[in-house]
Amino acid sequence: MKKTMLTLAAGGLILATGFSNLFAQDDDDDGAVPVELYTCKYAEGKGPSDLDAVVADWNAWADEREMNDYSAWTLVPFYSSPEQDFDVAWMGVVPTGKGMGAVQDDWIANGGKLAAAFDGVTPCDSHSMFAAVQFKDPPEREDPSNVVIAFSDCKVGEGKSFTNDVAPALTAWAEYRTSQGSTAGHWVFFPVYGGGGEEFDFKFVASHGNFEEQGVDFDNYEPGKAREIFPAGLLSCDSSRVYIATTRRMGESDDD
Repeated sequence: MKKTMLTLAAGGLILATGFSNLFAQDDDDDGAVPVELYTCKYAEGKGPSDLDAVVADWNAWADEREMNDYSAWTLVPFYSSPEQDFDVAWMGVVPTGKGMGAVQDDWIANGGKLAAAFDGVTPCDSHSMFAAVQFKDPPEREDPSNVVIAFSDCKVGEGKSFTNDVAPALTAWAEYRTSQGSTAGHWVFFPVYGGGGEEFDFKFVASHGNFEEQGVDFDNYEPGKAREIFPAGLLSCDSSRVYIATTRRMGESDDD
């Protein structure tokens, strides 16, 4: 359990100014936000500069299509293992399912040329969708272009439920970390489409503005408080995979 809670405490998602608005839910809204993830490798002879060029073309296309509510980031592994067998991941967010569906329909109907360009640089072997629920807001930042993101796979304990047992604990943990001055944002991602056979119930996702901020949360971890909020048998999580995330497009939030 100590390892589990160290993972939750030290893990850093999501992004910063704007991103928290995209993931936030109204007080009377129990809905979740759709998030799509691609995992990709660079084609032979291709690299980050080639991806930058394709993303620039895609952004121009998205502007022409008035795709104003879609936000995107690329994630590059930093703390990882051979199990994370990809060079870069693409994460896209739209505030509503209907909006995400409209983006997908437009991409299928009109994005063929760009899809081929992406495939020529970073062919992807997975495409999945998650439902994200926010538990802790990150602070607004002057420069949210690069942040630190961490993912942990978590399983609810036998005889426990997410709604009645885990969610209140995650809320209490977020409130406690906030009282300590933590700058992390916290979310849970529930698998929805594109997976199958998952050995986890949800991904715990957290963000920090940089590795120093993540390190502060590491230093401030208190095992006794963690055991109080997450008693044995409530939840188990594996160690975090940590990524450097680069903002590729920032959609308009509800506050704009």
